[in-house]
Amino acid sequence: MWRCVSGSARKGWGIRRLSSALRRHVVDEGDWSFSSEWWDPASDGHTIFRKLSSHGNGIVSVAAYPASTPSVDQCLMTEKWLQHRYAGVHPDLNDKDCQFKVLGYQWRVLKFNDDTRQSTVKVMAACRPSDPGSLILMQQSHCLAVPYVKSMVSVGLTALATSSFDLLHAVLGKKSMNILCIGHGGGTIPLFLASKIKGANVHVVEIDPVVVEASVEAMGFPSFEKTQQFVWDETLKNRISIHVSDVYDYIKKDSNIYDIVFVDAYDGDDIFPCKLWDINGDFLPHLANRVHPVHGTVVVNLHSDSDVPARGDGDDNSLFFQSVLPLGKYVRKVCSAYKGHFGEAFTVAVPWLCNITLVACKGKIFNRRDIVSCQLASKTNLVESLLNLKFSCIDYFKNGLMVVK
Repeated sequence: MWRCVSGSARKGWGIRRLSSALRRHVVDEGDWSFSSEWWDPASDGHTIFRKLSSHGNGIVSVAAYPASTPSVDQCLMTEKWLQHRYAGVHPDLNDKDCQFKVLGYQWRVLKFNDDTRQSTVKVMAACRPSDPGSLILMQQSHCLAVPYVKSMVSVGLTALATSSFDLLHAVLGKKSMNILCIGHGGGTIPLFLASKIKGANVHVVEIDPVVVEASVEAMGFPSFEKTQQFVWDETLKNRISIHVSDVYDYIKKDSNIYDIVFVDAYDGDDIFPCKLWDINGDFLPHLANRVHPVHGTVVVNLHSDSDVPARGDGDDNSLFFQSVLPLGKYVRKVCSAYKGHFGEAFTVAVPWLCNITLVACKGKIFNRRDIVSCQLASKTNLVESLLNLKFSCIDYFKNGLMVVK
């Protein structure tokens, strides 16, 4: 979940004023310059999924918006790739029956209660002209559309790489990497990690089956059904496990030791559940026991702190910040709770959004901001090259980094 900088602050750099000329040089399909395509205040998009949740998320919906990329040339390359994949699975068919047509690309946005944006993905739709009913919907796993997701991935993996963990061999599939994702959303983070890291064992815990259903039916998350399994790496389904469960119940019974944990769990009221950060509760001790004692890393998405100078009760700015950052007054407590259970912690500000990324680590000594910055900076090139990223990791921790005291 995320919040965009709004009001007078946004007028200074608003999404709408981003130059279209920049797009000719953008190689990252998830670059923030494309956000106006799926974050248009004047449009609610086309609703393609809508269902009532019984797990506190209210109305779960998915809206579709047209995407301007990829180019026609890339579509042609994708069609050839799909034909090759399909022909390999069905060698008995002729070339005509194996041909594919890319119908287009869309942004798909998961919302709770028609308001809070929980996840944004890019999907590709294609079919075989010889069988118009053969529609496939494929989430573009390489495209991370929202800055806080890039922040979590960049800073989390870079922090892990500064430890004794061998990220190189995990990416190559020569070493296992246990990953826990608390909160599924559209499936962006688990699919990205499973696609990039051959040694990944990604366990996703999501309390709401409707959210998982929305991601598969409307956001192109792989269901691994036989009719569409050919478009995915055949080993991918062995790297992702989805557990529909309350995370506390799951953690109590889990026996895995995780190298890295990603926590992005907000409910239908846009609140980070207290039990996931209560320093005196049972969840954090259980989670700490499931994280590797030497290099274990936990990455948490939070609303940024909303400390606002004291103003009159009727002040518009004060009311604005209270409504945009409902968790602000709790963020310091969240950070302290994670530091208390994992040993070291730091935060970074997320560009363009009212979010911060909290990273809590075991086995590291992050006492000073300059030490943290140097340690992370020394590993950014490694992470970018190993994962073949289209964006710069260093952009997501060079500003607003703070060590949690």
